[in-house]
Amino acid sequence: MQLETLLFETHDHKAVVTLNRPDRMNALSRQMSEDLFTAFSEVKSNPDIWVAILTGAGEKAFSAGADLKESSEDRKRGATPNFAPSRPVGGFLKNFLLWKPTIAAINGFALGGGLEMALACDIRIAADHARLGLPEVKWSLIAAAGGVSRLPRSIPRAVAMRMVLTGEPITAQQALQWGLVTDVVPLKDLLPLAHRLADTICQNAPLAVRTAKEAVSKGLEMSLETALVHEEEYVKRLVATEDFLEGPRAFAEKRKPNFKGR
Repeated sequence: MQLETLLFETHDHKAVVTLNRPDRMNALSRQMSEDLFTAFSEVKSNPDIWVAILTGAGEKAFSAGADLKESSEDRKRGATPNFAPSRPVGGFLKNFLLWKPTIAAINGFALGGGLEMALACDIRIAADHARLGLPEVKWSLIAAAGGVSRLPRSIPRAVAMRMVLTGEPITAQQALQWGLVTDVVPLKDLLPLAHRLADTICQNAPLAVRTAKEAVSKGLEMSLETALVHEEEYVKRLVATEDFLEGPRAFAEKRKPNFKGR
């Protein structure tokens, strides 16, 4: 897939989406939002893709957020600013249901829309020099591409409020301490770790993985009692699949399962 602002690769049931504007700290332009929507639509619809990895080009930034220079230039000529594009900022951050697992490999600064993209992913890992923050209030904005909604659901409320209201970034180690990321590693080890995680997920039954993600995501919006009732419906869905038969058969035959995603 050829995209103007992204690199998109697929192999071994994995898609690697790389934000590719390193000269602009991988800032989110209108075109990047369009390209991200295209890329994640492919992830969603392609049956051969089971997991997606999102990262940034270069060593400095995952993404520094919305391209405010582009927004300023738009305003000067009376055009629509880039934080109100035809696609939502980030392309897949709102009104986009994706039950396939996503991994954010945060290779540097993840600020504003950059952190919002990471927050939209299921697993987040970071290079040890990364910095994460929501600086929108410094520019008379708010993190309205999911930041003010997802961040307080991901870390303690007081920590989230400090980040949102001060606009100050936190270090990768602080992000690890507060559970915003699961691993902090040297940059050279970041993508290998992302691939190991993706490969481990791909060894599991893909429909079960997606159903588990859906169950967790929807269950968090329900009371515990209601979520427990809905668990039975998810199990019934899996019982009707070929992979449900393959799992126990492979276990009984002492071999690795050959899951097909159907």
